Amino acid sequence: MLSNRKLLELIESQRFGVEFQPIIELKSGDAYAYEALSRFRMADGSLIRPDFVYAALHDNPLLLLQVELAQKRIQLEGLSRQQRVFVNLDQDAFYACGTDVEDNPFIELIQDHDQDRVIVELIENSAMSDALMSLSMIEVFNKLGVRTALDDLCNPKSMLSVAVLQLVEWVKLDKCVLEQRLDANFMVFVEKMIDFAKVTGKKVVLEGVEEESDLAFAHHIGVDYVQGFYFKDRFVSEWT
Repeated sequence: MLSNRKLLELIESQRFGVEFQPIIELKSGDAYAYEALSRFRMADGSLIRPDFVYAALHDNPLLLLQVELAQKRIQLEGLSRQQRVFVNLDQDAFYACGTDVEDNPFIELIQDHDQDRVIVELIENSAMSDALMSLSMIEVFNKLGVRTALDDLCNPKSMLSVAVLQLVEWVKLDKCVLEQRLDANFMVFVEKMIDFAKVTGKKVVLEGVEEESDLAFAHHIGVDYVQGFYFKDRFVSEWT
């Protein structure tokens, strides 16, 4: 884990950036959009897992807000305004500055960077309070015309909110779907989620595609888009 001293040093030195991972449309093979992935480095240049950083930041809501806002500025400025971008947004950071939507800096930032090209990803968590905040945040974005996506669907550590699932326009299947593709019972659930998404007009992305066999599996289960390091040599995905 990350100590408070190392966390503060990392933030003060601003050793964070973004890596853009392409989201590929299966039918055309073209990059539809890019997901902006947060990246952090230690003083020696080594990468540190983002989940370690955010776990430490959650102990200090205002510090979490500061880092998340700085990250979103980098992510939204890293692509041209002709390119679509998926950005994760932590619900605790979103509400750390209060519930007044008109003064929310994340909304202002998204609207300043052409909200039509931005899709906000919300992560389902294991706590009921997080799920309720995710729902509230989606409702805010829907009213403003900002598109939303549900990240990490089928991850065993996440809780599924039916209300959240109904409101989003995009559904992203966690990479664990690839890891458990031989589990027949698990795949029944995955297939039903894909069916639900298609019937309700949502787009489905399979994350974690790294090999040719993963791509073939994506075609087999009928998702619309794929995402993963399999495409890193064909499309921009550098760390900046």
